[in-house]
Amino acid sequence: MIAGFEKGDDAAQRFRAAALPYLDDVYTLARYLMRNSHDAEDAVQECYLRAFRHFATFRGGTIKPWLLAILRNVCRAEYARRNMSIVVTGDDDETAQQSSEGLWDETPSPEAEALRRFDAAAVQALIAGLPEPFRETLVLREINDLTYREIAEVIEAPVGTVMSRLARARALLREAWLAEEKGT
Repeated sequence: MIAGFEKGDDAAQRFRAAALPYLDDVYTLARYLMRNSHDAEDAVQECYLRAFRHFATFRGGTIKPWLLAILRNVCRAEYARRNMSIVVTGDDDETAQQSSEGLWDETPSPEAEALRRFDAAAVQALIAGLPEPFRETLVLREINDLTYREIAEVIEAPVGTVMSRLARARALLREAWLAEEKGT
């Protein structure tokens, strides 16, 4: 048990109430940044530990961008620690299925479900193939639904840079999708 995280602790309860609703969003970004479910789980755990330790310094407002900024720093620190460069790798079917869970609200027919899985896996692979700054910005906007200002906070860049990266990411994704369609 973490020091100060006992059941009756008011700070722990406030942290749980504020941060836990965004656990799936934090994990989604971690999966795209770490490219491995086990590493993503470790990064999310480290993110939440750091967030709890520094919860007293949280300035208020929306906690989601703050958590994602911490996660981003955790992932970058892990890459630096391993002295790794970001390498594009393909995801296996299980990973693609895990990442696409929760993206669709309705229960479709089996045919539509099969088509949707193919499309979700294809889109995920195309997003994974984007260069890191574009992939990160696209995931923060389109999957985590952050505003431009919140993304700017997370990546520590001006809003104009966010807009530029997002436009370029969308263009690259569109080009990759069209190339995929031609190849199929």
